[in-house]
Amino acid sequence: MRKEMLSVALLVTAAWPAFATEYEVGPGRAHTELDTVPFHQLHPGDTVRIHRRPTPYRTKFVLCSQGTESQPITVAGVPDASGARPVISGENAVTPAPLDFWGEERAVIKIGGANTPADRMPQWIVVENLEIRSARPAYSYTGDDAGTHAYASNAAAITIEKGEHVTILNCVLHDCGNGLFCAHQGADVTVERCHLYDNGIDSSIYEHNSYTEADGITFQFNRYGPLRADCLGNNLKDRSAGTVIRYNWIEGGNRQLDLVDSGHLNAEPAYGTTFVYGNVLIEPDGAGNSQIVHYGGDSPTTAQYRKGTLHFFNNTVISTRTGNTTLFRLSTNDESCDCRNNVVYVTADGSRLAWLNAAGVLDLRNAWFKTDAVASHAGLTGTINDAGGHVHGTEPGFADFAGQDFRLLATSDCVEAGAALHAGASAHPLSRQYVRHQRGEIRPAEGALDLGAFEYAPPGSPPPAGSGREGGSCGLIGLEALLALFFRRRSARR
Repeated sequence: MRKEMLSVALLVTAAWPAFATEYEVGPGRAHTELDTVPFHQLHPGDTVRIHRRPTPYRTKFVLCSQGTESQPITVAGVPDASGARPVISGENAVTPAPLDFWGEERAVIKIGGANTPADRMPQWIVVENLEIRSARPAYSYTGDDAGTHAYASNAAAITIEKGEHVTILNCVLHDCGNGLFCAHQGADVTVERCHLYDNGIDSSIYEHNSYTEADGITFQFNRYGPLRADCLGNNLKDRSAGTVIRYNWIEGGNRQLDLVDSGHLNAEPAYGTTFVYGNVLIEPDGAGNSQIVHYGGDSPTTAQYRKGTLHFFNNTVISTRTGNTTLFRLSTNDESCDCRNNVVYVTADGSRLAWLNAAGVLDLRNAWFKTDAVASHAGLTGTINDAGGHVHGTEPGFADFAGQDFRLLATSDCVEAGAALHAGASAHPLSRQYVRHQRGEIRPAEGALDLGAFEYAPPGSPPPAGSGREGGSCGLIGLEALLALFFRRRSARR
């Protein structure tokens, strides 16, 4: 084993980028503030390491550099001993010289779109382990013109104007108009293990915890909380092609998921296929719209609506509304949903649950729900194809509903009540499950699939082969795992 680990060390050293630079920022470091970091001159493999301190950093900046898959450009927070992340606040933040970029009013950290550094397509960018906050009209900043300006309503903690292979990892994004914003020139974007909450603009429907439009985007192991009080936006709003939303906890918002049309990406091959699986979706009483998922479009141009299939499987949906709850709003009869293996629990009478708002084609099978659920509260104009396989009861058999532990008890009728996944979901095996909060683990594989986001495993069962909790600590790992970890596209130098 010792010889093996020595060989690994030599291989890792040889593969390490020879000219990469680490910029250490914080008390007693080479850079005491972010404003002296040369963000306009970052190169492949460079890492900006921002150490936690008691007071926030108040520098806003743009990233336009190009890393590579093995040598990404990384801006990484270094938490303190308690795990608290460093904070970058947009309140009274300053854009440092020589940065010169447009849209300063739209972000604390902006990816793409600048005069200095030169405007080019950012690639292989990682932003991780940071708390980023306070970009909305209540706050102001000093721009690259040395003037004081207020933020726009749609300002975000992180705005991706353009960028390819961008990862936002283990960040907290809050107290902004949008927590995260991504425009249509984003591609291959991953949002992982982040906490997005407390965003939005009072009385406005146009700002959200995240608002994205990318050519390929994956959300996984994130925690979405309620928006700011009196803010009317959605929790996760997306206009992307190739959208994958898996293993997240999404609670509150006008709708939990608003998956609508793009005027830029609607010709992309992946535009018409969306995957939502392994999530916990929670609708609190009185939280905006009674619809959980909207799929299709919201613009006047119905020709550019998604007009494809939403694969919605093995999710756990909870509604504590005292009134009606509608699971899906499919915009037109050209939108369809394959809905299977879900737990859909309303605390009100079962008749308060409707499957569809009105339009669309719903293929429904193997779900837990109360027996008297209805097709629609508004009048069905679409089609529901019910293949059966359902189980019913008064409660699904959660471990601790009051404590929001939605794992299954051994006595739950949801255990081994699932159907095989749709053939169209073959590239998306149900391999993980969410761990509160912002973590994940391998989903056990015992018998037929269970319904919902969590697979029952008897107490004391050995973990599945290769299991481990994403985001947790790890002990000694083998050669193959170590090499895989090293060559992951996110930086290994945290």
